[in-house]
Amino acid sequence: MTCRRAALRLAPAAASRLASSAATPRACALAARRAATPSSSSSSLAFASSAIRCRGTKFPRAHASIARAADASSSSSASSSSSSSSSSSVSYADRCVVDVLRERGLLDACTNEDELREAAGDGSLSVYCGFDPTADSLHLGNLLGIVVLAWFQRCGHTPIALLGGATGRVGDPSGKSAERPVLDDVTINANVAGIEKILRGVLANSASFAPPGDELKPARVLNNLDWFGGMGFLEFLRDVGKYARVGTMVAKDSVKSRLESERGMSFTEFSYQLLQGYDFVHLHREENVMVQVGGSDQWGNITAGTDLIRRISQRDGGAYGLTFPLLLKADGKKFGKSEDGAVWLSPDRLSPYKFYQHLLQSTDADVVRFMKTLTFVPIEEIEAMEAAMKEDGYAPNTGALVLYKSFSPTARFQHLIASPFN
Repeated sequence: MTCRRAALRLAPAAASRLASSAATPRACALAARRAATPSSSSSSLAFASSAIRCRGTKFPRAHASIARAADASSSSSASSSSSSSSSSSVSYADRCVVDVLRERGLLDACTNEDELREAAGDGSLSVYCGFDPTADSLHLGNLLGIVVLAWFQRCGHTPIALLGGATGRVGDPSGKSAERPVLDDVTINANVAGIEKILRGVLANSASFAPPGDELKPARVLNNLDWFGGMGFLEFLRDVGKYARVGTMVAKDSVKSRLESERGMSFTEFSYQLLQGYDFVHLHREENVMVQVGGSDQWGNITAGTDLIRRISQRDGGAYGLTFPLLLKADGKKFGKSEDGAVWLSPDRLSPYKFYQHLLQSTDADVVRFMKTLTFVPIEEIEAMEAAMKEDGYAPNTGALVLYKSFSPTARFQHLIASPFN
């Protein structure tokens, strides 16, 4: 086993111990054999530092730069409480969330960016993102939606995660070439429970890593079955359908592509955008929610909601849609639940070892992007790391070690599944 391969397999706790000693290749290999799964006793970047040290005392200057950044983070974490991290010292309470999302590559499109920026500056907003229970776990691509909610929270707004207990019984056609299989109620309820556990856990973890002086608005988790469950078909047609325009619905990209396909589209799938649109109407009316966020493939469904609100309320403004870029694999395909290579957040679906191996296999181009979009590591630290990766002597694709340790093993695998917020 080479020293580098040994370093990649080290548990963070073992890596932290090696960081304080003159680690030889033999020591690295021995530690790797003893390490079973990631531990949480080391700080954010201690693993990266120690792994770089395992290359020997004559590692290139670029490696030394990343090692110094790792050591600085380690010292910062050691001097603070056990639940804090280097990123927790940065407060975003006075930052505009639109600016934060844009600088981190988390803003793809917005219905009215200037108005949203002004509304966010005038006071606290409520924002929601929906998650349909098509499986009993979310995957790494879904994590972007949770991260965006968490950024709104850190900037002083109220995040709401919406479980699709009702819409999951229909199935979103966006980005799909065929109709989703119909799930029975028992399966859907089990999936809802699994996803709710992840959502509550990740959002709670995110809040726990915020600066102590920031008073964050508590996150909420709702289920759209609560308002759709008692609504009859005739009531839906009368109160919602009358405001929908078929021409506008057909013009949506997700609908056009399916109508032009050989398989076509069922009425059930066609109606999905109305269901999601009414979610926004209900939350806007009952919970004063003003913003819906989602992946870029949700733009049609999101604008269906803003359009319904405008038609029903008979006024413009007061409801905004925002999308973020999808998390793509190296081959350009979306991380999904039905494609090969899905990276599940639940350890019941994907072992800790395989989850972290996926991070370690990231290329340098992906590392920087993932650090910006999936973690709370301050942008200045990410830019410094990116600059170090461009220095002479840097060994390609070793930046993945920093990404590895930006995901907290404790947060993911003890209690509440996935959290990249260290």
